[in-house]
Amino acid sequence: MLCGCASLPREEIALRIYDWKTERIYVEAPARVNGRFLFAWIHSLEKIPWNEYYHIDDRFNLVLDAITFPAFGAGIPEDKGRVSYVKDGLIHMEEINQTFAELVWLNSHMATRELVLDGVPITRGSELPEHTRLRLVIEKRDKVN
Repeated sequence: MLCGCASLPREEIALRIYDWKTERIYVEAPARVNGRFLFAWIHSLEKIPWNEYYHIDDRFNLVLDAITFPAFGAGIPEDKGRVSYVKDGLIHMEEINQTFAELVWLNSHMATRELVLDGVPITRGSELPEHTRLRLVIEKRDKVN
């Protein structure tokens, strides 16, 4: 007799944002494989909004699928991904397929706009410590540092 997937225990995973230095957890949200994640921020030099769209793979990595932004400038790639087009005033670059085990950034109340998981806002830069290096990971829920 074959065992159906519904009877197997479901692995619980979480998106967590840690202080890079102290490992203090600032944010924890339930996540899922194939979940969608948006990291929205303001480009530090060009001062333009930048959106990064990811999905969570079966190894709990974040896979960058697409980016959108309104204009080119310093430090902005001209050919990231396999598909590029302009729509509704934004440049779209898709099919990037770049894998990240974690995201690390220096938080800014002004530059880090919002982080959204499966359509639900989970935090904003203004809700996280200012000028603090942060680390975002997807990991098993029972793991706590």
